[in-house]
Amino acid sequence: MAYFLKKSHLKNGLYLQIYFSFRDPEIKETRHRCIRSLGYVHNLQTPDIPDPIEYYQLEVNRMNADFKAEKTSSKDKKISSLSPLRSLGYFPLKSVLDSLKISAFVDLFQLGSRQEFSLSKAFEALVYARAVNPCSKRKTCSDIIPSLWEDYSISYSQSLDALSLLGANYEKIVEILTNRTAEVYSLDTSSVFFDCTNFYFEIDAEDLLRRKGPSKKNRTDPILGMGLLLDRRCIPIGMRLYPGNQSEKPVLRSAVKDMKKHLSLQGKTVQVADKGLNCAQNIYEAKKGKDGYLFSRSVKTLLQIEKEWVLKDGDDEWKWVYDEEGKKKYRYKSCIDMFSYSFVMSGTGKRKKFSTKEKRIATFSPKLAKKKKMEIAKMVSKASRLCTSQAKKSEYGESAKYMRFVSIGKDGAESGNEVAAEINEEAIAKDMELAGYNMLVTSETEMEEKEIYKVYHQLWRIEESFRILKSELDARPVYLQDGNRIKGHFLVCYAAVLLERIFQILILKDRFSAHAISELIRNFNVIQTNRLQYVNTGTRTPLIEEMCKYYSLPLNNYFLTKGQIKKVLGYRFTPLP
Repeated sequence: MAYFLKKSHLKNGLYLQIYFSFRDPEIKETRHRCIRSLGYVHNLQTPDIPDPIEYYQLEVNRMNADFKAEKTSSKDKKISSLSPLRSLGYFPLKSVLDSLKISAFVDLFQLGSRQEFSLSKAFEALVYARAVNPCSKRKTCSDIIPSLWEDYSISYSQSLDALSLLGANYEKIVEILTNRTAEVYSLDTSSVFFDCTNFYFEIDAEDLLRRKGPSKKNRTDPILGMGLLLDRRCIPIGMRLYPGNQSEKPVLRSAVKDMKKHLSLQGKTVQVADKGLNCAQNIYEAKKGKDGYLFSRSVKTLLQIEKEWVLKDGDDEWKWVYDEEGKKKYRYKSCIDMFSYSFVMSGTGKRKKFSTKEKRIATFSPKLAKKKKMEIAKMVSKASRLCTSQAKKSEYGESAKYMRFVSIGKDGAESGNEVAAEINEEAIAKDMELAGYNMLVTSETEMEEKEIYKVYHQLWRIEESFRILKSELDARPVYLQDGNRIKGHFLVCYAAVLLERIFQILILKDRFSAHAISELIRNFNVIQTNRLQYVNTGTRTPLIEEMCKYYSLPLNNYFLTKGQIKKVLGYRFTPLP
């Protein structure tokens, strides 16, 4: 491998170029690549360069000497503390974030802080690093950010300062992301999906943000709540963090209210949420704001007359829906009527009563019934074992709902200091009877039952987003103590989910799973073999094949040049046809 001066006799005279000669391992032959075009000899002649051929030949000789010295020194080169892998997989996120153009807005939050780094660049680096390899902030700054192709020089202390600034302004930055997404990609807020989750912290004492409350993991540690709002196409458009001891139901109201305010929405929005967010006040506020609602409701909590209607098994009322193979998927029946609600108004303590016209749809899924019955049987089995071993009440956990605990005295009467446990057959029978049944309540009385069912079951997208946060992005454990830094951490995770969702749903048209995109981001890396070439260490996947086909990107190439890498990182994606 060496440089040489190529002299071409063309029509207008002698033309000079500097070429690099190298052996191509694929074809096992020598190849040449032009690295610099000099021009015609008569145009290159100057008082300082009377003989361009001699002048540039000396320059080529110097280049060869430098190349030889570099090659010799590389033989004695020691391994580095950093991995030789360079991460390129974040290029889809970079393409989307660059299209949103939020840097100027984010940097405004840095004014007056006397920080010597760019907040927007730190935000980008933290988001990309989180998607590439989620880990502690110290390791992120020492190992992951330096492995990104682009140079994001940010120290550990600077990353903590950046998180503090981001966290202190996380609601405003979420608003910026939502507004820019609406402008660049457009949003469909005719219906919005909302749900909440929480993250536990293994700390000894509570603080203002991390408080003890009902945990999704049934733990007793302090928790932090997160509410996530999606538009009709399941693009994240809002995120709320709240102390773990607060109810999640008011979060829905405030999230929808702020979303409509920030996007200047005047039309009707249908709020979709599960039974945990179904309460009279949320229904009242939705109607008051001229919005709609679609909530699920537990059949257990219905009045007896309503419960009898759900369980009534007349063939003339139930309608079956079949899957593509002709198997029974679920059945449904519906009614439209005026229903009464009431709630205690905060502040005044007075009870507010109102009635509203709504459609109620009872559904029964054989698949869900089988799953629920298996869960019930499993809990009953656990309760039976604990009962036999005379375990304490606290050891039963969720299975305690199928037990009856009675205080007895020495004479056997139901009064005393000892507790006797027995299986509650009545509770088991009731849950077995209701297994597989569900109810949907909605203000959209004109909407078809199948469409209502379909819209409601889009809620799985929020569950998937939470799963991405917790599994793919390892949102916890959080090795941070300061409240603003914790908020900044979850803002970074939210931004990563938003960028992935835009790429998955709006650009790739939902043809590939979130897991496939995460695998691309994590596994598309290169290793430098010489000053001009890099080896692609990624693996061929259907997603890469599709992107190569429609975007003509060299993602399948074993060898990549700097120019090709820059093309990948600078590419601006358009939606697939």
